[in-house]
Amino acid sequence: MAPERETGARERTPAGATAASRPRTPRLDQPRPPRHRFLPEWDPEAFGRLSEKIARFLGTGRFIVWMTVVIILWVVWNIAAPAFLRFDNYPFIFLTLMLSLQASYAAPLILLAQNRQDDRDRVNLEQDRKQNERSIADTEYLTREIAALRLGLGEVATRDWIRSELQDFIREAKEVEERRHRGGHIVFPAKRADRSPGSDADDR
Repeated sequence: MAPERETGARERTPAGATAASRPRTPRLDQPRPPRHRFLPEWDPEAFGRLSEKIARFLGTGRFIVWMTVVIILWVVWNIAAPAFLRFDNYPFIFLTLMLSLQASYAAPLILLAQNRQDDRDRVNLEQDRKQNERSIADTEYLTREIAALRLGLGEVATRDWIRSELQDFIREAKEVEERRHRGGHIVFPAKRADRSPGSDADDR
């Protein structure tokens, strides 16, 4: 009996060791620990706004004026200044390098600003399309309601219709009065003189 117990204990021990060595999954009710990053992090939105500002400045006349002034001063200084103060002699290779560097940075910045503007335009167009769809739906609903009201008003006595009916009734009443005065007897309602008292009693 004892060897069997030892064998069972030996069999359970590896299972416990395996469970202990199993990697623990992160709990969902706790935030993940911060991971160490070797590369610096930056805010894409802040970089995009900066690129838009730079691209907006590059597309103004102020930038062209300042760049022209800098180039003229650069060339004049390296031509008229004493030899030991010149830093970029003719043919101004350093100036060409700086202008190439400026152009190589300006082109991606302008493209990034254009991409951000395209994204904003796409979002605005989508919002305008949804707004137009809602406006069309509201207009169709109001059109149906107005048509239903018109159909309902067609079956209701309006003020003009009642006025015309009253005018017709007054005109007929005046005609009856004129006939009674002309003939000396009532035309409408029917004469009661033709009916005898006995007939009244029979009717009762």
